Amino acid sequence: VQLVESGGGSVQAGGSLRLSCATSGFTSNCMGWFRQAPGKEREGVGTFYSGGDRTFIVDSAKGRFAISLDKDKNTLHLQMMDLKPDDTAMYYCAATRYYISDAVCARMYHPEFDYWGQGTQVTVS
Repeated sequence: VQLVESGGGSVQAGGSLRLSCATSGFTSNCMGWFRQAPGKEREGVGTFYSGGDRTFIVDSAKGRFAISLDKDKNTLHLQMMDLKPDDTAMYYCAATRYYISDAVCARMYHPEFDYWGQGTQVTVS
């Protein structure tokens, strides 16, 4: 099982970044992005549910972030626009081991995700 994130970096407020997560070695019907800032709990940013290719984005990022899956390359993307300093965090890609419902995928509860990448840092100044 491998999840390898890339695309993080430092940007000014209002800028954009595109994170990628190359995956291999498993199948899952729910994959997503989470983030964790120093001293804060890990929070869900967005998830992709393969049943119907539905996507879910946390309220604080709606209209600014978009999640997509390149099925040919097994790569999950997070397009982030109009970045704000509050978006500064380590961003992690994750996937569930077991097939779950769309409602469970939508709530982005990190203990339900079994596979995790090593993270990529996003810093917005």
